Amino acid sequence: MPGGISDLDKNRALADWLEWQLRQVKGRIRELEIKEQQEQRRREQVHAALRWKIQPQRSSSAALVHRGDCALYPVEGGFLDREEALIALAEPDIEPCQICNPQTGLQPQ
Repeated sequence: MPGGISDLDKNRALADWLEWQLRQVKGRIRELEIKEQQEQRRREQVHAALRWKIQPQRSSSAALVHRGDCALYPVEGGFLDREEALIALAEPDIEPCQICNPQTGLQPQ
């Protein structure tokens, strides 16, 4: 068709637009994946804050109870529930961490 857009040019334009759309969708997917990862980390931090952990006794200091999210004593597992943390703190040779103050989450419910 004289003066009109050829089928080849139409298809090239369509391909360019589809590639642009695909880049947009892939960018949105990356954004959503990052958001999902951040939300997962936030949920894990909240969950860790509701648990406790014991740092074993060292030769010069007592064993310490920490909140699950205390960075002074990072562990991947072996968390205590509320009752276990209360029992541990009642022991004479176990003390609360002075930084994370694990007793805060152990108030009577």
